[in-house]
Amino acid sequence: MTPTSPARLTLAIQAALLLSFAGVASAQDAAPVAPDAGQAQTLDTVTVTGTRIKKAELESQVPVQVLTREDIDRSGFTSVADIVQNLTASGAALNTKFNSSGNFGFPPDGGGVGAGAATVDLRHLGSKRVLVLVDGVRWVNESSASGVGSSVDLNTIPLSIIDRIEVLEDGASSIYGSDAIAGVVNIITRRSIDGVKLDFNYGDYDDLAGGETYGADLGWGGSTDRWQWFLGASYYKQKQVVSSEYGPASVPVPGTGLANGSSATPQGRMVFQDPNTGAVYDITPNTGVADPQFNPGETGCERSDDFHCFATADRFNFAPYNLLLTPSERKSVFGQVRFDFTPTVSGHAKVLYNRRESANQAAPEPFFLGTDAGVYNDYAERTLVISALNPYNPFGFDLTTVGPDANLFLLGRRPVEGGPRRYRQEVNTWYASAGLEGMFEVATRPWSWDVNVAFSRSRAEQTNTGSYNIRRINEALGDPAACAAIAGCVPLNLFGGEGTITPEMLAFIQPVVRDESENKLSLFTANLTGDLVQMWAGPLSFAAGYEYRKYEGSYTPDPITVAGEYNGVPSGATSGDYDVNELYVEFNVPLMRDGWLGKSLDLSIAERYSDYSTFGGESTGKIGLRWQVADELLLRGSFAEGFRAPSIGELYGTLSRFDATLVDPCSGAGATLPECAADGVPPGYTQTNSQISVVTSGNAELQPETSNSLMLGAVWSPSFAAQAAWSDRLDIGVTFYRHTIENAIQAPDAQAILERCVFEGDPVACAAYDRSDRGQIVRFDDILDNLGTIRTDGWDVNVGWTLPEGDWGRLRFDWKNTFVGRYELVNESGAIEPRQPGVELNNSAIPEWTSTLVTDWRRGPWSVAWTVRHIDELTESCGGANGFDICDDSANDINRLPATTYHDLQVSWLSTAWAKGVRISAGVNNITGKDPPICLSCSLNGYDASTYDLPGRFWYARVGLDF
Repeated sequence: MTPTSPARLTLAIQAALLLSFAGVASAQDAAPVAPDAGQAQTLDTVTVTGTRIKKAELESQVPVQVLTREDIDRSGFTSVADIVQNLTASGAALNTKFNSSGNFGFPPDGGGVGAGAATVDLRHLGSKRVLVLVDGVRWVNESSASGVGSSVDLNTIPLSIIDRIEVLEDGASSIYGSDAIAGVVNIITRRSIDGVKLDFNYGDYDDLAGGETYGADLGWGGSTDRWQWFLGASYYKQKQVVSSEYGPASVPVPGTGLANGSSATPQGRMVFQDPNTGAVYDITPNTGVADPQFNPGETGCERSDDFHCFATADRFNFAPYNLLLTPSERKSVFGQVRFDFTPTVSGHAKVLYNRRESANQAAPEPFFLGTDAGVYNDYAERTLVISALNPYNPFGFDLTTVGPDANLFLLGRRPVEGGPRRYRQEVNTWYASAGLEGMFEVATRPWSWDVNVAFSRSRAEQTNTGSYNIRRINEALGDPAACAAIAGCVPLNLFGGEGTITPEMLAFIQPVVRDESENKLSLFTANLTGDLVQMWAGPLSFAAGYEYRKYEGSYTPDPITVAGEYNGVPSGATSGDYDVNELYVEFNVPLMRDGWLGKSLDLSIAERYSDYSTFGGESTGKIGLRWQVADELLLRGSFAEGFRAPSIGELYGTLSRFDATLVDPCSGAGATLPECAADGVPPGYTQTNSQISVVTSGNAELQPETSNSLMLGAVWSPSFAAQAAWSDRLDIGVTFYRHTIENAIQAPDAQAILERCVFEGDPVACAAYDRSDRGQIVRFDDILDNLGTIRTDGWDVNVGWTLPEGDWGRLRFDWKNTFVGRYELVNESGAIEPRQPGVELNNSAIPEWTSTLVTDWRRGPWSVAWTVRHIDELTESCGGANGFDICDDSANDINRLPATTYHDLQVSWLSTAWAKGVRISAGVNNITGKDPPICLSCSLNGYDASTYDLPGRFWYARVGLDF
């Protein structure tokens, strides 16, 4: 069955319900069916993520991957994000290897750059389409003081409080509501421990200066007949690694020299027209000349004055100022208590406080002034006059961007005297929840209920040093007499080269910029589950409930940013809120037990109705089958509808700017194309800067994304491999998945817009941007909308094999694989975007095959774990690097990123000879010191930080004490 619309799926669910209750009527007079007995090889049953019915089985209609505390400790990682980002089904997601502030600009979704945060992406569908729960309850979205985020920052959840992580790799909107299109990550916290636990960890990189990590965790817990409690405190610190520590990260694009460097240089680049002669210059002062002299009679590049024509060798290498690994410090406290009021009613309460202090760094902030600057700032583009009276102006005439006499096309200056841009974030997260739960019987059938309330808030403050006030730059470049009338103003020298901007000049133009953002989530839930009636094949189980949520978010940039005076990436203030009321119902209908079709056949059906204050009501449904063919073979399948409501940033985000790295197809030789001439490009045009400013904005008219998810799978545990001489247990799981998302919320790809306008004459694309008379792109609008369709499918293949335990110990192999068969994004014009399996694009990749093999050996107090992580080969467009040796297939404009395999090794020892226990672990991740493949299209550091590890080995040691 393949429903094609919400109405059809709803009709199918209603029909299934009628059939179920028809069966109920005939079964009420029948004798009760006894539960199955003696299932020696039947799969284990526990309550897991993916259903609200408490009798759900582990291998249910949907695949759930459970990462136990043992799995977490064995990984060698020290954060939740590192663990889930290394799942084979994970896609590109933000982490502390992204030095994002100051380089990426503001993304179209209004969520900000997420500096210092870490998120999770499943099935390469984006972190916004993954729902993160803690103990089955939604967690607040991140704040990083640059927007209103729509993803959860996993760095707000300390690893030490986690008992296990359950990952549902399937759509689950009908069970959990919005955001669960790609799947669900449910983090289960520790309820109690017996006594006191102390854990210490330390790690460092072998070949990099910096990157040292260390931390400590304290836990105390216990229980009585009626009480359970756990209190924990954690501290974690990670030190930075500068980009100059890694060769490929020390240049803008590895293997291309300065070809992709910045035209804003410490010496200064000046592109202007002499109003007296009409000559156009593109020049830069000679190095070491503090007071350059200009000869207007020399119009060529053979010059005898203090200037020369700007060339590639003059470009600025910004890369060494960046960070390869960003510093992060996290402190958290957590408490959880449970109390049994009666044998059938209990209550619980949880509180958490987490503080993150992190930082990002970028090269000294450039000045781009002139009509070609393209920064959407009147002070830089349309109202600037560099006075001829400015004592440092060597040209003897005004350089102006005002009106028809505009003659300053571009002045690019990199004020290294002011130091690098440094962004420091302080993020505070509070969470509090309380609830009641209980049990009762209806006609001897057990029912259970629970009610929960929760409030969470994430608030971020960011302090930015090393940026500039563009209004004050204008004042300091203008008439010296006008400058003298302004307190603190001194004339500014942008013409004398490196070292000529004095501390007095910096004091006037360089502010401290402070930004804030906040996300709040308040919710109430009530759930009821139990067995309705006894049917011919077992009890008809159900779950039903109500949920209320309110989201509030705001972003408040510094007042100089709001006033349009910030020289960096401009943005506006954002605030908004909405609430949602939801009702859901879920049924598990037993269709057969011990019949000619096999052991059992169960039908699951669910439907959820959500009423949003922003766009109205939405229904989603799900239907699935679980067929236990035999004790050793399970078949399962499901079809689910999903939706994702637009976030606060997507709805209410104000105009901001994203600096996109784009290749203008009309630049250089492309200027001669007739299509480029039709686009207003003059002969001889060359793109001045590789980064083009793109304006983005939220859209209050956005509608939810909708999706369909199909899952078909099997789990086989062959009896011949159970308790045999060569095998204690063998489990083989195969799952096919398919997701289709309609009305995907996105901004059109800016590069694709350029190419569609130039090569296809698409009028919609051509209306998105403007060029100056010189051909430079000076306006580019890219506003969010419900555009396009995303389709992806693939396979998960997992094998678990445990050998019989002997004198030599116990050995287990756990092999997980994900194969992506298709990923395509169809844009608003019906064309397929370039992102696809096997391709590296925009700092993210979709490998066709990712694999993890864990070999775990245990004997007595000793255990050894060897983990192999494999990433398949990728290709990328050479883009601006075409023609360089680093592009290994320049004829086809392709650079190949070879397959990469990491090896991790951990040795552990456990003893109870002292106190209650001592645990010592030591390990090395990336034991062979594998470097990531060089990436030409990645924005920073020459590699894809969302797909690969940092270069070199990381070794660590841990000590745990139980009292």
